Amino acid sequence: MFDPYEVRRDFPILSLMVNGKKLVYLDNAATSQRPVQVIEAIRNFYLKYNANIHRGMHALSQEASRLYEEAHDTVAGFIGAESTEETVFVRNTTEAISLVAYAWGLRNLEKGDEVVVTIMEHHSNLLPWFKVAELTGARVKVVDINDSGFLNYEALGEAITEKTKLIAVSHVSNVTGVVNDVGRIVRAARSVGAKVLLDGAQSVPHMPVNVRELSVDFLAFSGHKMLGPTGIGVLYASKDALEEMSSFIVGGGSVKAVHYDASTGKLRVEWLKSPWRFEAGTPNIAGGVGLAEAIRYLERLGLNNIWSHERMLVQYFFKRIKEEGLSGEINVAGPSSAERRGGIVSFTLGKMDPHATALLLGEDGIAVRSGFLCAQPLLERLGFSRGAVRASFYLYNTREEVDMLVNAVKRLTMRQFRGE
Repeated sequence: MFDPYEVRRDFPILSLMVNGKKLVYLDNAATSQRPVQVIEAIRNFYLKYNANIHRGMHALSQEASRLYEEAHDTVAGFIGAESTEETVFVRNTTEAISLVAYAWGLRNLEKGDEVVVTIMEHHSNLLPWFKVAELTGARVKVVDINDSGFLNYEALGEAITEKTKLIAVSHVSNVTGVVNDVGRIVRAARSVGAKVLLDGAQSVPHMPVNVRELSVDFLAFSGHKMLGPTGIGVLYASKDALEEMSSFIVGGGSVKAVHYDASTGKLRVEWLKSPWRFEAGTPNIAGGVGLAEAIRYLERLGLNNIWSHERMLVQYFFKRIKEEGLSGEINVAGPSSAERRGGIVSFTLGKMDPHATALLLGEDGIAVRSGFLCAQPLLERLGFSRGAVRASFYLYNTREEVDMLVNAVKRLTMRQFRGE
């Protein structure tokens, strides 16, 4: 059975004291903590196997190459990809989406074409498409949400036309926790022959995600949000999508052979097959090893168990807010209930500035995020002109920590009422 108290034993950092208070880490949507198993896997790599990959015949290079290739296999299995060729390692979700924008977008978009996104997107799934649209003459359409924070599917249907080449959408909102209906979005895209890019930064670490079942063309996610190290992320691209992508960052490690013809001054290049032709240069080898270990950890716990646990914590948060009579004091971004949302709650507290709220919560040892959460258009659409405070839960958080958050919020409302 899933036991968060047992899980916490693998995360020594959660035992830290902050300002004399027990650390309550609720900033998991920004980055998760790492279990000792992941830390030791990285440490073990550097102690025993550190070498560059695909470049040496000596034992260390061969072992490092094996571990890095196996990491791709582990990721492919985790998301249900057909083969390792479909899993490209990058630095993070942002780089994965930008890679699609430049390696696929510049090659396939032209004047008059359309890319459809939503107002709920993270900046990393907005900026690349507007940038590529500037370069190609394509147009970006932004689909609205309703006042509850859910995607307006009727507006989405109206936005999709025969000119639509790609729909880029988040699986789970990093602000509201709303879970989008990927199946419905994919069906709409296929009706006009468009491709679908899914931003999985807030879904892959928390819930089962199978690319073949979802039938998406691209999936982007980050290792550091799912117990892995920073500087490692993944772009899944289907075999069909890979055939439409050109190499973007090129150099050593991405080619099989390079021939120079002095008479013509031209190069003849034989590219490696995917994923290596998209991973030029020395990659984050230790990061790949750490990510693979993080995936094994998540698989042992079970993604369904993790997802259920997080949604229980959100439900408990809303229950406790109501019990304490705080519903009128807290303005929640998105749905005002735990239904159809993941383990994320963004809110403001009365007239208090979000950064001030986060700072005061931090004095109680409670780590949350504040500001526009890299999704300013969404927060402004929902009426949060100064941003919000975000509490995001993960597998090691507990009911007691929710109680600590609610109690701290209650104390802040009392201070605000007294004009302190």
